[in-house]
Amino acid sequence: MKSFSIALIPGDGIGRDVTAAAWTVLETAAKHCGFGLTGTELPWSCRFFKETGRMMPEDGIETLRGFDAILLGAVGWPAEVPDSVSLHGLLLPIRKAFVQYANIRPHRLLPGVTGPLRAESFDILCIRENTEGEYSGAGGRVHLGTLDEVAVETSIFTRAGVERILRFGFEQARTRRGKLASVTKSNAQKYSMVFWDEITRKLAAEYSDVEVTSYHVDALAARMIMAPESLDVIVASNLFGDILTDIGAAIQGGLGYAASANINPDRSAPSMFEPVHGSAPDIAHLGIANPIAAIWSGAMMLDHLGEKDAAGRVMKAIEATTARGLGTIAGKDSTNTITAAVIAALN
Repeated sequence: MKSFSIALIPGDGIGRDVTAAAWTVLETAAKHCGFGLTGTELPWSCRFFKETGRMMPEDGIETLRGFDAILLGAVGWPAEVPDSVSLHGLLLPIRKAFVQYANIRPHRLLPGVTGPLRAESFDILCIRENTEGEYSGAGGRVHLGTLDEVAVETSIFTRAGVERILRFGFEQARTRRGKLASVTKSNAQKYSMVFWDEITRKLAAEYSDVEVTSYHVDALAARMIMAPESLDVIVASNLFGDILTDIGAAIQGGLGYAASANINPDRSAPSMFEPVHGSAPDIAHLGIANPIAAIWSGAMMLDHLGEKDAAGRVMKAIEATTARGLGTIAGKDSTNTITAAVIAALN
C-alpha cells in the first residue's frame, strides 16, 4: 500500500486544535481511498523558542527534508515572542530552503457560507510569489535609538524568480477559465514593477490562449470587492499577494476558510500546507476554532501528493458540512463538532 510521511507542525494557539482536526479527517480519507499516512509531530513553536532560544532546531531543515509534505497549524504568540522572530525563525526559512516559491490560496464561497458581498459566484485562485520580493529580508538599521536612525528594507526581484511565478500563474490559468490578472504598481515603482510588467508581456506571447490583464494593486483590491466574479487567477509579488489574499479571505467569509499551499513545483523538496488564520491567542483555550481552513489545506496536500480522489472527497465533505450550517458562523460550533460532521460526511 502506498504511504506518505507527513511532518506535523501544530505550532501555537489554535494551530494545535485545527491540525489535530485536519489530521483526523485526512486519516479517514486515506483509509477510504487505500493509502497510508504517517504523521510525525514536531513541537516547533513559540513555546519551543522560549525553551531553546530557537523556533526550530539547527538541523530543522534537514529533518523536514525527509518528509513527503509538511502540514503546519499556526505559528505566533506576540505577547511572548515578537512576530518578526517567529516568522523569520520558522515559516520563512522553510519556504526559502525548500524553494516553495508558489503560494496558492483559493477564494470562493462554500455552500451555506454568507460572505460580506452581494456577489456569490466568484472563484479566484491567488498565486503569490513566496521567496523573494518585498520579503527578501535585505536591509538594516543604523544609528539605532538616535535622531539620525535610518531603516532600509530592500526588495529583491530576480528574473528567475519573477519569470517562474508568472509562468506558474499562466499554467494555472490554462487549467481554469483562461484569465490571468498580473498585479503591478509600475506607475510608482519604476524599477521592480516595470521589470515585473516586462516579464509578464514576454510570457504572454507564449500563452496566447490566456487572457492577460495587468492591474495596479490598488485597482485590483477594489475589483476583488466590487466585481470578484470577473477574476480567475491572480499572480502577485510577495507583499501584494499577502495583502490581496486577506481581501480574498474576507470576501469568502473570513479567515476560518483561508487555506493555502506553499508549493515546490519541481518537487525537489517537500511542500508545506497551512491555514493562514494565525494562532488566535484570544480564543486558543475555548475549543471554537474553525478547522475548515486547515482541513481544506489538507485536501490541497492530498491533491499535491497525487491522491486526487481523496482530495475531492475531503472537499465534498467540507461542502456538505457547511451546507448544513455547521462552521458557517464564527464561534457557533465547536472545533470537535465541525470535525465530526466532516468525518461523518466522508463516511
